This record gives sequence, C-alpha cells and structure tokens, in this order.
Amino acid sequence: MHLEFRHLRTIKAIHEAGGLARAAEVMNITQSALSHQIKGLEEQAGVELFVRRSKPLKLSAAGKRLLGLANQVLPQVEALQQEFEGLRSGKAGRLHIAIECHACFEWLFPVLELFRKNWPDVDVDIRPGLAFDALPALIKEEVDLVVSSDPEELPGVEFVELFDYNPVFVAASSHPLAEKAYIEAEDFRGQTLITYPVERQRLDVFSQLLIPAKVEPAAIRQVELTAVILLLVASARGVSVLPDWVVREVKYSSDYVTRPLTKDGITRRLYAAVRSDDLERGYMNDLIKLARQEARRLQAQ
Repeated sequence: MHLEFRHLRTIKAIHEAGGLARAAEVMNITQSALSHQIKGLEEQAGVELFVRRSKPLKLSAAGKRLLGLANQVLPQVEALQQEFEGLRSGKAGRLHIAIECHACFEWLFPVLELFRKNWPDVDVDIRPGLAFDALPALIKEEVDLVVSSDPEELPGVEFVELFDYNPVFVAASSHPLAEKAYIEAEDFRGQTLITYPVERQRLDVFSQLLIPAKVEPAAIRQVELTAVILLLVASARGVSVLPDWVVREVKYSSDYVTRPLTKDGITRRLYAAVRSDDLERGYMNDLIKLARQEARRLQAQ
C-alpha cells in the first residue's frame, strides 16, 4: 500500500467537511479528482474507506483507522514544516556553545538571558569547552560557537573579536605583594596560586607570564567558583590572577586588592570562533552584538 501525505489530508478533509463536494472546495481541487483519489486509495487498501449512501458521508471502520493515523502524523508534519520555515527565515536554529574561558560563564549567562528573549525558537546549549577539543568539534558541527582567547588559522572558521581584558593579580589587602605597583613573574615564587580547575596552558597567568619566565609557584590550589577564589584570597590563603572584569563583576569583598601583571600590564582578547557560513545567520550576529554590549557594561563598572 503506497500511502502519501495527500491521502491523509484527503481523509481528514472529507471527514471534517462531511462530503466530497465541500472537501474538494476546501482542498481547491475538483470533485472528480477527489473521487478518483479516494477510489485509487481504496483499491490499494482493498477495503472501503467510507459508508456509501450516508449523509453526511461517514467513514467506515477502516476509514476511521486511517483518520486516526492522519490525526497523529499530520500535526507532526506541519510542525516540521514550520521548523524548516524558521530555519530558512533565520528565526530558528541551533546554537550550541563551547567555552574555553572558565571565567566567561560569569559574563555569558546575562548575554544568553537577553538572547533567549529575542530568539525563543533557537535551541541554546552550553558545553564546557575545557572538557573536550572545542575547535575540532566546531569544524565537525558538533558545536556552533566557541568562546576562546587563542585564535587559530582554521579553514572555514572565523574568529570574531568580542572584547579585550586585562588579567590582574589579586591578593589580600594585608599581603606583602599588595604594596607593589605591579607584579612580575618572580613574585609568584613561594606563593600559593589559586586558579580555576583548568590546564595551566589555558590559564593566562601561566601562558602569558610564568611559563615564559620558567617560574613555578610553591603550590597550586584549584577552585571552581570565582566567589570562592576571592573568599580564599581575602582570607590570605593564597593569591590569584583573574580577568579584570570578573573581579569588578563579582565584588565579593573589600579585603583584597588588584595589581597589573608586569609594568606595562597584559592585555588579552576574547573571540567567538564561528563557522564562516553561520555568520550569515541573524541570531548568530545578534548573539555577538549582545556579547559585546555586555562586555562594555562590565568594563564600564
């Protein structure tokens, strides 16, 4: 039996209209064409689908089974058509984000709160990019955007600038290093360095300062939450290096101070890595715009 969507729509239309003439009018086809369609379908099924000589026209038991299928399948088909239309128009889609910057969770959540109001039909998900190779996953279309501070030359991928930030040294107000105007790599010798639970190559303090200077802290303590890092720092349990905007945003306590790293300071840039074709999507451009707006708000504090 070769069953098509038009057959299901026909059965449903005749049932709802109560006759061939009205159903043909609703479906914008001739009554003759509709009769031929029903005859061909009954020949395939080997059973009658309607009780003849009844007014209004009624479905047979077999016709009711087919109507049940129509009521089950057609709404799903219509929903899929609407989804595809949303994809074509750019109003719907998928935005799965991987984050290589641990501190960026503090910045990204307000952005996504605004984004979901603007784009309610876009499926948003976040995957911690530190748990897997985010950029290869972007190329494989397993994720759609990667927040990263380490741009690479990758075919079909563009790194869109989001904002610049300064990694800053954070210590208790009573810490001896708090008296210095700026902090150098050698100052970390003998210190307990409190960091996020991230590979050291992905931490600014190591990649930009300690590894080039071949300096190793006395101990490293890994902590998940920014607020807890600042609590430990304020309690003189160690020192840390955090993005300047993170320290301003959390505002946990007044018992710690920040100092620039090196005399000239260190500046880092955050990027959104996106497949080149996806940059044409309206919701992708809007997310990048909202991200930049939120960054400006944080930097203005």
